[in-house]
Amino acid sequence: MRAARLIKMVLLLQSRPSMTAAELAEELEVSERTVTRDALALSEAGVPVYADRGRAGGYRLVGGYRTRLTGLARGEAEALFLSGLPGALRDMGLADAASAARLKVSAALLPSLSDAPESAAQRFHLDAPGWYQEPETPEWLAAVAEAVWDDRVLSARYRRGDAEVERRLEPYGLVLKAGVWYVCARAGESFRTYRVDRFTAASVGEERFVRDEEFDLPAFWAERSMEFARSLLRTEVVLRLSEAGARRLPYVTDRAAAEEALASGAGDGRGRVTVTLPVENEEVAFGQLLSLGPEVEVLAPESLRARFAEAARGLAALYGER
Repeated sequence: MRAARLIKMVLLLQSRPSMTAAELAEELEVSERTVTRDALALSEAGVPVYADRGRAGGYRLVGGYRTRLTGLARGEAEALFLSGLPGALRDMGLADAASAARLKVSAALLPSLSDAPESAAQRFHLDAPGWYQEPETPEWLAAVAEAVWDDRVLSARYRRGDAEVERRLEPYGLVLKAGVWYVCARAGESFRTYRVDRFTAASVGEERFVRDEEFDLPAFWAERSMEFARSLLRTEVVLRLSEAGARRLPYVTDRAAAEEALASGAGDGRGRVTVTLPVENEEVAFGQLLSLGPEVEVLAPESLRARFAEAARGLAALYGER
């Protein structure tokens, strides 16, 4: 424990010109008295730690000393690639590994590049959760993450509808989508996706599984996401769109479906195009297409056209001359 703390102290001093005893104590989570003892121990071991006395004093390394203790452990290297997601790292139980990795990288940088971590942090930030919702950390996320990192079999109980099912999973990867965590896992002979917040229990076993080297997490997620989006589009509507309506259609409904519908649409030679658009249902289509106003005319189904006619009469009555 102390050896790790001494190494971290050297790395901290190597990555900064100097640090006060209070700053080191806060970083190392010890008392200032312990910092003083550790600095003395390092000096006795041959590490040139120098203490500047006085109000503006502190500790620093003398003579450009640089340690070679900067090798990244596997967990630290993996966590480093997620260092732009501090909240996600904390939820998965990897905050300490990421902190150690960033410190080692900072210590290994040339002095002229010592401000690179701060510079990047002030220019790029990823805010994963969606708007208008409080992100919640799934109860079993840390256990699932442990199984993913270590290629261990996961025994889980999963809420599906009103029932609970038990699954033996080989978890390949975690995905954070709009504030919701998903685990992509092999169950039996097939790969599936599970929402982590629907787990009611999860246990990481000692058994390890052999990963399929051909599995590509980003490609798998992209394919399943597209399949899921398409599975929701169970109804078709026929529309006549103005040029402005055609431009705006991909922004109010499923983008891929809208672009395919427009590509195969039939123009009337007067700037309007008729398309057949897959939608989730009439209720959803009404809310989406209503935002296009007079730039869209619903031709079918008749029930949806009647709803638009009723909405148009209501708007005319509301905004007509008094």
